[in-house]
Amino acid sequence: MGRTKKAALHQGRRAGPAKEKQPAKNAPHPQPPAKKQKAESRDTAHAKPSTANTSKPPQKKQQPAPPPPTIPFDPNERILLIGEGDFSFARSLVSHHGCADLLATCHDSASKLGEKYPQAVDNVAYIEGEGMRVAYDVDATNLGKNKEVKRGGLTEGLAGVEGGARSDDVARARGKWDRIVFMFPHTGGKSTDVNRQVRFNQELLVSFFQSAVPLLSPSPPSPTPSTIIVTLFEGEPYTLWNVRDLARHVGLKVQRSFRFQFDAYPGYKHARTLGNIEGGGGWKGEERAARTFIFEAGTGGGESGAAQKRGKGKGEKRKRKSGGDSDSNSD
Repeated sequence: MGRTKKAALHQGRRAGPAKEKQPAKNAPHPQPPAKKQKAESRDTAHAKPSTANTSKPPQKKQQPAPPPPTIPFDPNERILLIGEGDFSFARSLVSHHGCADLLATCHDSASKLGEKYPQAVDNVAYIEGEGMRVAYDVDATNLGKNKEVKRGGLTEGLAGVEGGARSDDVARARGKWDRIVFMFPHTGGKSTDVNRQVRFNQELLVSFFQSAVPLLSPSPPSPTPSTIIVTLFEGEPYTLWNVRDLARHVGLKVQRSFRFQFDAYPGYKHARTLGNIEGGGGWKGEERAARTFIFEAGTGGGESGAAQKRGKGKGEKRKRKSGGDSDSNSD
């Protein structure tokens, strides 16, 4: 009995849980098993297709191309330029536009021109070297006084360009001009009185128009009449001159106006009436907005058109106010 109890107790100790072995002090600690990474194929199999890299970027709306510049003359027409500064505009007409019958004039003498615009000497040499004419000391308010201006163009001009002109039309057009051009007219006064400046420049333009009209070539039976062309800067004080009304006052008809584009005349640089600025500072005219006005002989106003105006009814007057004067603007 006592022996069986001992045996049972001995067996019970064996059946109990074995004691955990304590790791040796210097034994390395076992690393935990690495977590299994999800298979890459499993991730991509359930992933939604990405459209970020495959979608095309939004296309920018294409801006419409700017309209081609308006050139208000034909290279075979007889062109008279008034009030040239450094003659860079005249040079551009000859070199780039191929004008073949051109007289470029300025108000300065030859010596004064060289002092104000040293670059003009080279421009004049080029123009004359191409067989075109240059005249100095020409008064824009008394054009008929100058012999070269009064001589007129040397070719048939518009009569020859249109073709089919009668001999009497060609004869009447001798000594005349098809295009009389005044670029950026200005008296050049230094007065700070805006009203006085406006009045002086209005007087200049009216006298110029009156002087230029008799020099225009009689228009042949064609849709291309001879014209007077004036270009001014936009904005005040130039808009205060009211160039349209001044032209109507002397009997001219406003044909149209359009934005002047400097880049249509390569090499042309606006020249100040008073001359170059020392050091080349100051504002540049070619960076400012400008507008060209086209006038043709007609009954736009003045003494020749006054009688016709008096004979018109109220309805006709309203039509004139709303734009019945053939004055169209274009950009």
